[in-house]
Amino acid sequence: MSDLLLYRRRLIPSEMVLLKDDVILSSTEDVIVTKWNALKPRKHLHHGYSCYFLKEGIKVSKFYTSDDSLIYWYCDIVDYDRNEDKNELIVTDLLADVIVMPDGFVKVVDLDELVTALNGGLITQEMLLQSISRLDKLLKIIYEGNFKTLTDYIENEEKKEEN
Repeated sequence: MSDLLLYRRRLIPSEMVLLKDDVILSSTEDVIVTKWNALKPRKHLHHGYSCYFLKEGIKVSKFYTSDDSLIYWYCDIVDYDRNEDKNELIVTDLLADVIVMPDGFVKVVDLDELVTALNGGLITQEMLLQSISRLDKLLKIIYEGNFKTLTDYIENEEKKEEN
């Protein structure tokens, strides 16, 4: 799976980008961990790691500044389309996101985009329900104190890179 082509598909704004510079650190049938540099570096966001939970429809990312300071954990609710023939994985952002700050503060963002996307015909009602259901599952994991079960995948890869 190291030759896997990863694509990020956004609905708002509409775009599909090949993540050609992302490095796959590990992969199984259920989980893929990558490291990357920001496609469009911002004042604070420089690089990070992402963990794709293929069965759960969740992507957890760890965002860093250029001096390796943790900004926060960013969790996307996503859907996956795999094309085995082309060895591609298209990751579609289902708009709802959760930010987990280093101090543990949790913020849900972009729910308004779900309404905009539904009203604009960008998503189906099924996709909306899927997004909300996955968001609920993620929030239960976080609120029950089990977020570490998701972040450990990235933390373990970081430790391997340090050695």
